[in-house]
Amino acid sequence: MNFDWDHAKTFLAVAEEGSLSGAARRLGQTQPTVSRQISALEETLNVTLFERNGRSVTLTQFGVDLLDHVRAMARGADMVSLSARGQSQLVEGQVRITASELTSALVLPPILKEISQKAPLLELDVVADNSVRDLTRREADIAIRHVRPEQPNLFLKRVRDVKMRFCASASYLDAHGHPTKDNLSDHQIVSFVEADRMLGYLLPTGLNLTRANFRFTSSSQMVALQMVRDGLGIAIFPEETIAKYPDLICIESDLDDFTRPTWLVTHSELKTSRRIRLVFDHLGDRLS
Repeated sequence: MNFDWDHAKTFLAVAEEGSLSGAARRLGQTQPTVSRQISALEETLNVTLFERNGRSVTLTQFGVDLLDHVRAMARGADMVSLSARGQSQLVEGQVRITASELTSALVLPPILKEISQKAPLLELDVVADNSVRDLTRREADIAIRHVRPEQPNLFLKRVRDVKMRFCASASYLDAHGHPTKDNLSDHQIVSFVEADRMLGYLLPTGLNLTRANFRFTSSSQMVALQMVRDGLGIAIFPEETIAKYPDLICIESDLDDFTRPTWLVTHSELKTSRRIRLVFDHLGDRLS
């Protein structure tokens, strides 16, 4: 195509309206703009498309011959637009995503907004749950997990490794000093899992801890986060979570950082669903 499609659309409007002024109203342009576009198209094609008769115009024979082709092009362009719109609008229905409280509250919302713009008829249900939902029982369609699932018939994608760091509020550090490996037993650790379970994670790293270091626990990650912000103790959170709260300080000491993998999981049968596939792929791209 060696001519401007916008000029061709202007030609079609003038031909169907029978005047430059009518085409201008239809296109929302000025009459001089319409006139310039017709002249540019005639110059590009090296033909005369209209005979001017006062305020009206009449197609030349070449214009008549060209009109059917331009109409066909317009129908094709309309079909491209409708097809693209249909691709997004036909992706509809509910997709249930389960993730931890922190991921659900701090990571997912902007991603869900993007998905909604792609497929406005989707219903996105976020199950903010720190326990492991069973995808094989359809308790969720997609899960974001930090432990590799072992159930059969699941489709897995490891999307990233999250860096975990000890953190505390400035008020806690001012009152209790900065934790190190040697003095960690003198500090309180806020946990969002049971104390014995958190001890199971930390003791193999060589830290000298007992249950006495876990006087503040909660099954809610958001509650545990607020406990740390209020100065009740130190905790281990994703580095990206800590960065969202200016009142939290990453502890710079000989305490080791940790990493945990992030898995995107769905049932293998659901991967063939258009709506599940769209959400799964978008989550995979953005979480990576």
